[in-house]
Amino acid sequence: MESVKPVFNYTLDNSKLTLEQREFYEKNGFLVVKDLIDAKFLDDCKQRFVDLCDKKVPWGSLTMMKDVSLMKKGAVGENLFYKVQDFVYDDVLFEYCRHPTILDYVECFTGPNIMAIHTMLINKPPDSGSLTSRHPLHQAYDLHYFPFRPANRIVCSWTAMEDITPENGCLIVLPGSHKGELLQHDYPQWENGVNKMYHGVRGFDDHPIVELSMKKGDTVFFHLILIHGSGPNRTQGFRKAISTHYSCAEMKFINIQGTSQENIAKEVEDVAKRRGLELSFQDFWKFRSRLVRGQQPVKWFSSL
Repeated sequence: MESVKPVFNYTLDNSKLTLEQREFYEKNGFLVVKDLIDAKFLDDCKQRFVDLCDKKVPWGSLTMMKDVSLMKKGAVGENLFYKVQDFVYDDVLFEYCRHPTILDYVECFTGPNIMAIHTMLINKPPDSGSLTSRHPLHQAYDLHYFPFRPANRIVCSWTAMEDITPENGCLIVLPGSHKGELLQHDYPQWENGVNKMYHGVRGFDDHPIVELSMKKGDTVFFHLILIHGSGPNRTQGFRKAISTHYSCAEMKFINIQGTSQENIAKEVEDVAKRRGLELSFQDFWKFRSRLVRGQQPVKWFSSL
């Protein structure tokens, strides 16, 4: 009797992933690769973040984000900023996006032509007691924010810049949730408020979760629809991780009219306008994306 060959919807065969790794990702929507990035590289990224916080280097097109609870306490420098985004044009941090070891794995999910489409260095602060250091369960800065498809050719890499545990707010994932659909996202109704753009899904508080404790240099790759978040940082130190979302370069924009993404588009366009930029939601994504491997089609990010 002829054996049934496994069907792979979320990974591609380029001889990098083992059969066991591909099957695990197909079932669960995430894959942790141990000790992928060396400590010296991550220390250089950390120093760049500190220099940005201290304004020793120009911000340019970077987005520096402040924690709402720490602003009220007069925090400055590294102790004030919980995240830097959009570093595809930063000479130091962009090296993470184009790190060949990461891209060898990314290619298993996107194919050979790879765009970096969203970048973050996350500096989760010690919780002030108000639990604002939590990140609600969500499917994005992921598919909820991305107005292009196909979703199965988008993947996130998330690297621990230090040892990360449940105590300092490790990632929380809901295995298998990547097989669902894009859900409605809203700001959670938390008593002490929530940081800007911290949208989340509701109704999963009692769902079984997996906490991803990681050592410095460990990297998790996960699917865009995988529901994930993080708990509060209950230590006295900051918890750092660096992350990039990648897509195949053949992505197509979708029509978001009448969808939950309309509100996101308006919020993003309003932020750009306050910075003196008249950008559509599509132009916004073209600006913050950059080719990191392979070739970029002439009509990249065109409409479906």
